[in-house]
Amino acid sequence: MLVPYDFFAPNRIVFGWGRRTEIGTLAKSLGSRAFVVSGSRTLEANGTIDELCRSMQSAGVSIERLATQTREPEVADVDAAVEQLMSLGVRDGDCVVSIGGGSAIDLAKAVAALATNRHGDSVKDFLEGVGRGLKIEHPPLPLLAMPTTAGTGTEATKNAVISSFDPPFKKSLRSDLMVPKVVLVDPELTVSLPRDITAHTGMDAITQLIESLISRRAKPIPRALCWQGLELALPAMFKLSHDLTHRASREAMSHAALLSGIALANSGLGYAHGVAAALGVHAKVPHGLACAVMLPSALQLNRAVANADLTQLGRQMNRWLLGDSKRPSVERACSDDVALMRLQDAIRSLNQYFRIPSRLSELGVTREQLPAIAKSSRGNSMDGNPYDVSDEELLTTLEQVW
Repeated sequence: MLVPYDFFAPNRIVFGWGRRTEIGTLAKSLGSRAFVVSGSRTLEANGTIDELCRSMQSAGVSIERLATQTREPEVADVDAAVEQLMSLGVRDGDCVVSIGGGSAIDLAKAVAALATNRHGDSVKDFLEGVGRGLKIEHPPLPLLAMPTTAGTGTEATKNAVISSFDPPFKKSLRSDLMVPKVVLVDPELTVSLPRDITAHTGMDAITQLIESLISRRAKPIPRALCWQGLELALPAMFKLSHDLTHRASREAMSHAALLSGIALANSGLGYAHGVAAALGVHAKVPHGLACAVMLPSALQLNRAVANADLTQLGRQMNRWLLGDSKRPSVERACSDDVALMRLQDAIRSLNQYFRIPSRLSELGVTREQLPAIAKSSRGNSMDGNPYDVSDEELLTTLEQVW
């Protein structure tokens, strides 16, 4: 028997190499004036953002440049951008267009939501677990999300992650109304990504696909998407570790990241993402890097309760990585322990190829920070983990990784 479920996804997804040229028509379908939030210094410098804005203007969409966001958005960033938008006035026909990585898209999603929900004094009033518990009651301004990295999947989710360092927290602004109306994914824009951003965002996508697959809230459609995403992402990341310009792998990662966003929006995440949020707040570790470091620990922690999925994933590894999906599988005969070991080894190998540290201490985390990190790891992501991690176990696993 299948349990009842809901499924959320963007109204329209436009995917393909070079399809950024369609941004004008797509933006026009949402409104006549676009507030633009960008997030790529490289694309700003080489004129791509200006070119995209001109395309929208040619289609009859007037442009208001709102913000450029290259780090994870904080409460003050959101409040300042909302104030700027409101000073320009909100009218019928307005929309928001975000062109950038996860940080820029998260900021845009928050701004679009708060532009039409004025019953709070700050975005903090709406954040889970730290604010006044206010809800997004009115539909946000229509949003076109155009990712320029391949990892976070936030172009397809119903939340925006917002941080604070005083007091320290990293929480979500969340509503079913916040799923972007249009997603435009052009993998060609990711070719200019440097090696470290390619690594961190790619490992974020892989972590999301695995955690959504085994989440206690996993749903049938997202599970199917996770399997396809992992089949694409794992070989692609190995290829990109040697050739950052490989077109097929860039396309595969952009698609896998999109699938990971749809999956997490519907099924949730788990332990690695819970800890990653805390590492970002207490030690300012970049999110994707934190996920990459914590993923091997998450696999070990969940091996008993998610054994069927994790061992099946391990048994698929050789076939995917060798590119021979039709070969009769002798992998079925290998033990569960061997299958899981192959999966863990593949993840560790990817981290090594991209020179991602294996210890928290190598990221600048101090042992004295671990209790606070453990406490801050609780939240929506950790709630989705298939294994109930006690406070003592959580601290122990952090000490083992430290």
